Amino acid sequence: MTTLIDMHDVTKTYRMGEVELPVLKGVSLAVNEGELVTLMGASGSGKSTLMNVLGCLDHPTSGEYYLDGREVSRFGARERARLRNRSIGFVFQSFNLLPRMTALENVGMPLTYSRERLTDREKRERAAEMLAKVGLGDRAGHQPSQLSGGEQQRVAIARALINHPRLLLADEPTGNLDSVRSQEILRMIEDLNRTEGITVVLVTHDPAVAGHTRRTVRMKDGLIEEAEKAA
Repeated sequence: MTTLIDMHDVTKTYRMGEVELPVLKGVSLAVNEGELVTLMGASGSGKSTLMNVLGCLDHPTSGEYYLDGREVSRFGARERARLRNRSIGFVFQSFNLLPRMTALENVGMPLTYSRERLTDREKRERAAEMLAKVGLGDRAGHQPSQLSGGEQQRVAIARALINHPRLLLADEPTGNLDSVRSQEILRMIEDLNRTEGITVVLVTHDPAVAGHTRRTVRMKDGLIEEAEKAA
């Protein structure tokens, strides 16, 4: 198997005035291409900071981070932004949809920054294809206020996948949903992982979410406590 994520002794320390706050204290992690992994830990364990580093939203204080064989830990802000747009999709607990845009327009928005030279028609067609893939082909003209929470999260997932990323990072993707909608979203992520081969890292504190993945990485006090495979 090809290793997509390869971290070695990564630390992240924030400075607040004269005070240093170490959050990641030497994290080493490997994730193979096509894996579906849960990153689990209590509030303050460092999992959100680790996700920010994994997603190139932030850079480590020390250590090495290789993504698809490239050492990205030393990339500057512009290089990280380009990499995020081309290779990484994000799904958050809050759906972060633009309220005055339709579902189709929200999904197609990242194509504005794509390296591909697409016509407006091609952008609409790809966005419509992604909406159909998440089961919302008939809701393309609806604004977020006209969609349920589960439908809004599906739109957010379609938007995250529009540029065909190698890696999908989902931070508490079911945190604002009821149990029925949560199961729908988790099953959809499982299906996308299986059929599209997208590598997925789910960040959560909920053991029920972890039950949908094949490997759980547990964090505590800025360190990986254990990594276990599902039975």
